[in-house]
Amino acid sequence: MSKKIVFTISSYAYMADAFVAEGGFDRGAIERRTFPDGERYLRLLDDAWGRDVVLLGGTPTDGDWLELYDLGCAISRSGARSLAIVMPYFGYATMERAVFPGEVVTAKSRARLISAIPPCEGGSRVFLFDLHTDGIEFYFSDNHTTRHLYGAPIVTSSVKAMMGDTPYVLGATDAGRAKWVQSLARSLGVEPAFVYKKRDPSTGGLSVTGINADVSGKDVVLYDDMIRTGSSLVQAGRAYLSQGAARVHAIASHLVLPGDSLEKIRAAGVFTHLVGTDSHPGSRRLPPEDVVSVVPLLVGAIGR
Repeated sequence: MSKKIVFTISSYAYMADAFVAEGGFDRGAIERRTFPDGERYLRLLDDAWGRDVVLLGGTPTDGDWLELYDLGCAISRSGARSLAIVMPYFGYATMERAVFPGEVVTAKSRARLISAIPPCEGGSRVFLFDLHTDGIEFYFSDNHTTRHLYGAPIVTSSVKAMMGDTPYVLGATDAGRAKWVQSLARSLGVEPAFVYKKRDPSTGGLSVTGINADVSGKDVVLYDDMIRTGSSLVQAGRAYLSQGAARVHAIASHLVLPGDSLEKIRAAGVFTHLVGTDSHPGSRRLPPEDVVSVVPLLVGAIGR
């Protein structure tokens, strides 16, 4: 039986070597060109006929969504026996519901886009990592079997390595993440904490109104599923420090870090450590020692 073959979208080329090596896969080649009018040309250079194919690619940008869709369609139409779409990062995850009339629930419309990839004879599967909301995996059609891979083992092992024998509290940025932080805290055998926030009805701004635990003299490890601008993270970190925390550290499943957000987070001087996974290309802005790979988890799930 031939090995699985892996094709990778452009923005996830940084993960491809480790992914192929971890699974002992063949690596599929893709020809890419851009026409003068900006349109993109894609061609699979390795034959997918009758093979079990893995398509690796998260969706940080609209272009990534389209490349994933285009390649998925090409692989299916090329006669692949099966297709496993591995998405380390699901873009638009925070737009999983509508708050105001007329809002587009983009998480659902993008799941429908991937669901429109023709299913393969041997089945099509979608692997998702640490979604912002669990229900997103059910936005896909029944033609594609979805599996949500939780990053708890990666997060807990990273926290243990970072903190060693130092006593600490596991904190959330707000009450909305409290349930997930409580679960992680139980696994780690530490106390959970979270901040209370209040929204200003006139400006929409959020302010911290309190903390539910005594953090005086203790280290606090703040967990959030993703770090984008980091404004909420910095605000929460300052709140813990104002309540007497000795040091504050931060860990996230997805290091998005657009623009100069990382520089602004560092300039705030709040966090002793900032760590996370390599699920998003933004993670490459951190030193390698502060980033843990999701590849073993993803490859292990494919092989089940």
